[in-house]
Amino acid sequence: MNRTALLASAALLCSLAYAPAALAQAAKSKAATATPATPASTATPAAKAKFSPVVKGLASVEIIQGKSNRVGGDIVTVIKVKNTSSGAIGLLRIDELWYNQKLQQVTGDSEKVLKPIQPGEVVDVTMKSPVKPDLYRSQYAFSHVNGKVDVKAVKKFTQ
Repeated sequence: MNRTALLASAALLCSLAYAPAALAQAAKSKAATATPATPASTATPAAKAKFSPVVKGLASVEIIQGKSNRVGGDIVTVIKVKNTSSGAIGLLRIDELWYNQKLQQVTGDSEKVLKPIQPGEVVDVTMKSPVKPDLYRSQYAFSHVNGKVDVKAVKKFTQ
């Protein structure tokens, strides 16, 4: 019984002897990680987000159509779209349809712009259609989540 009591008291004395060193080390690490707060007056305020209500019904856009190029097994066309409506256009969808000499639909692609397009904003949409042997011409169809889109093809965007 004397050995058990001696062993327990020795363990207690060792833990009491090393406790201040362990606690002091923890206090130093807390002091080292604490950063002083910066005054609110020196921080520059963030710019307000510009949001417009989504257009319901007819939306208007201007487009600049790029040249269609063959890349591998696809025909790639890049279209620049500028929102000329007074509100944002939500979920713009562009369908590209390719026809042959007999004006039968051969291939096509459909792309969506998931982020609302704010008024005056320009986005690039890349269309990729599989190459078929007798492609003749393409046609585009525009729509958005709340209605139709009035499209105007231009050479350069107006300010």
